[in-house]
Amino acid sequence: MSAKDEKINLLVDMGFSEDEANMAMTTCGVDADLCVLVDSISASRVAGDCHSRNLFDDQVMDRCFDSFGEREKARLMEERKKKRKRYGGGSHGNRSSLDGSDDEQMHLPNPMVGFNLPGYRRPSVMRMLPQQAIGPPFFYYENVARTPRGVWETISRFLYDIEPEFVDSMHLSAAARKRGYIHNLPIENRSPLLPLPPKTIFEAFPHYKKWWPSWDPRRQLNCLQTTVASAKTTERIQCLLARSSNPPPPSVQKYVIDECRKWNLVWVGKNKVAPLEPNEVEYLLGFPRDHTRGVGKTERYKSLGNSFHVDTVAYHLSVLRDMFPNGVSVLSLFTGIGGGEVALHRLGIHMRAVVSVEIGEANRRILRGWWDQTQTGTLIEVADVKSLTPDIIASYVGRFGGFDLVIGGSPCNNLAGSNRHHRDGLEGEQSSLFYHYFRILDVVKSAMARM
Repeated sequence: MSAKDEKINLLVDMGFSEDEANMAMTTCGVDADLCVLVDSISASRVAGDCHSRNLFDDQVMDRCFDSFGEREKARLMEERKKKRKRYGGGSHGNRSSLDGSDDEQMHLPNPMVGFNLPGYRRPSVMRMLPQQAIGPPFFYYENVARTPRGVWETISRFLYDIEPEFVDSMHLSAAARKRGYIHNLPIENRSPLLPLPPKTIFEAFPHYKKWWPSWDPRRQLNCLQTTVASAKTTERIQCLLARSSNPPPPSVQKYVIDECRKWNLVWVGKNKVAPLEPNEVEYLLGFPRDHTRGVGKTERYKSLGNSFHVDTVAYHLSVLRDMFPNGVSVLSLFTGIGGGEVALHRLGIHMRAVVSVEIGEANRRILRGWWDQTQTGTLIEVADVKSLTPDIIASYVGRFGGFDLVIGGSPCNNLAGSNRHHRDGLEGEQSSLFYHYFRILDVVKSAMARM
């Protein structure tokens, strides 16, 4: 066997295709070391990966911009090309990922406390925003922290290459909520909402301590989801415990605790667990009691599960309080049940005007009901981000003298780890709506620059 054939066989045995092996030999030469050939194949794969991803990004943006004029579409695509060229033509080009490594997966910090949080001493963070990212307007984008590979890199790339701030709300409340935030807000002189929210289950709901078994070690709840456990699940646990000794055997304890963690079940009686009530979820997320009341119970859980954690968002937005003593005008994209608006209200920041874009009818009803009871400013409701053309956006900019804040979090349906069947990343039907956030923000910035 020749030296070339021997190396090809070795590369094939390592899992590479024969075509890849031959191409590497042609590129690097027959005498190249095996490790050089492997590096060559790996580099080709990465380049192909980046090309596919960039091709997909362009296709998605084409769909996003299909309804707009060719001039506007061409301008935005040109911006995209400039960004890609700046980073060497790929997902990252010649730069490393934001955690300082060459791994495409963005590093999630531990503990997940962002740039700073109350009660956590960390080295001072100095960040320099790219010139493009500096307001007006200020903008604030949120989504789930744990996403398919490369998602936060793409989001960061589109939002002016700003490093995400990852926060788990368990450090501010009694329930976990791992989220990433990209924004151009100052990070100094933040202040939390007062009084500080409870940080344990028993601080939040002391009446549950009476029935809490000693073998259930939970002191905080997991992320609050859009659905809750069925009656069959809670009945099964009750029957199992009734037939068991006290305390139950380890296998039973493990099963029960796993189910309790999965569904955030609390102890409401002897051997009896139950889901949190909607008003309890509202409390944990920082909303006023009965904020979602008036729609069906299933819809309430769904709306709350998709919402902001008010205390976390308010902590980040608190820097606006002294900057805008006369109030703010807000463009709220994917508003949901108004987590951003509730945060601003609880901070004492007057909202002169809010243009709210939210497709869910129940969510719009919840926001309108809260707004009419608490606010005096102007609320304009728009159903679909796709309907916001450059002309319509420019008209709002002219009417309100620009926007002080563009806030929103596009759907996480195709990003969240709990979605095992359609976790398609930014390629997903719902999560690809992120590109409309970027599109609309870009149009707002351009319109305000012309003022």
